Amino acid sequence: QVQLVESGGGLAQAEGSLRLACVASGRIFSNDAMGWFRQAPGKEREFVAAISRGGALTYYADSVKGRFTISRDNAKSTVYLQMNSLKPEDTAVYYCAVGRVAHQMGVIPPDYWGQGTQVTVSS
Repeated sequence: QVQLVESGGGLAQAEGSLRLACVASGRIFSNDAMGWFRQAPGKEREFVAAISRGGALTYYADSVKGRFTISRDNAKSTVYLQMNSLKPEDTAVYYCAVGRVAHQMGVIPPDYWGQGTQVTVSS
């Protein structure tokens, strides 16, 4: 059974930082592309970032490019999202996801989702 458990969400001030982590189990982690998505109140879930199996390739939504960094530690079966220069519009529930190909994660729905972690950015 695949499990994705996110952590690291919380309250931050604008221009502050947060680091999300997602620990995966039930699969061979290094075989999977991984990604982060988010859903703000009243909005559809949207792609944030993705990373290839080995970590060499990363992809970002335009809205977070230059501020967020996705990384992974295959030895720990963990993917991270470092979020800097946070804005109030980054407020959302952030979801970790398992995908097949990193560069398609913004287009093809992921295979598995985590339960989400709330990020709230105050102005």
